Amino acid sequence: MSTSEAHRQWREWCEQRTGTVAAPYGPMALTGTHWLPDLPDGRIPAIPGQWTEASEGDGVLLRAGSEDDLVVDGTPFTGEVVLAADPSPEAARVASGTRKLLVMHREGVWAVRVFDPDSARRRAFAGIDVFPYDERWVLPGRFRPYERDQRITVENADGRARGLALAGELVIGPAAPDGAPAGVPHGREFTLRVAAEADGALWGVFADGTSGVSGYRFRFLRPGVPDADGAVTVDLNRALLPPCAFADHFICPLPPPGNRLPFAVEAGERNPLAH
Repeated sequence: MSTSEAHRQWREWCEQRTGTVAAPYGPMALTGTHWLPDLPDGRIPAIPGQWTEASEGDGVLLRAGSEDDLVVDGTPFTGEVVLAADPSPEAARVASGTRKLLVMHREGVWAVRVFDPDSARRRAFAGIDVFPYDERWVLPGRFRPYERDQRITVENADGRARGLALAGELVIGPAAPDGAPAGVPHGREFTLRVAAEADGALWGVFADGTSGVSGYRFRFLRPGVPDADGAVTVDLNRALLPPCAFADHFICPLPPPGNRLPFAVEAGERNPLAH
């Protein structure tokens, strides 16, 4: 692929990312994550209804009266219903006005997230600041899977420690001769510990010399599915800001040990922009 074509595709990716983040129920719309163990009376501040864990522990029990003005599955709701975890904010079964009330389940704990398309952060959103495209940050990668997933505990953005399942190591580089990005010694490889999605797509969380300096404090990387030999192209121009860069109520994992690179990756997304 030519450099101009790669640059064009990257610009399209940037535009799609901005659209996803700015969507009515995108990350900028999240205004609260409410863990049920923190709500002994089942009442969420400024949210109608009573939300408690179902007796069998298999969902969230919602109780609501006509005065709560809640909608479930598109219909005004009164009474009781047990809610399973929602796949996305757009598909959340419960709504309060224009707000979507998403049920989630993490490590045995139930929570309710509130997505408000009229959130202050969404109204102030002006785009995503990115580093300029640099083809030298498109590097060969090799995935080395562990014999079995390794589950470790890492701090999350909300200050709590949670489990993170790691599937293996992603060896990145070296760059082509005379093509190493600034700050990366010629011929150097670097390794990230990564997780794998159900379809085999890899993802990792890393920090580098830009973190907290010229960019957000850490980023995500999603290089895709390796081939049968473990090879995968790693385009660091598509390093992503984590959801918690857009709203404080996400619980993104921080980089695991070994994923803090000793040089600056001046590629990919840097910070959200606001009016």
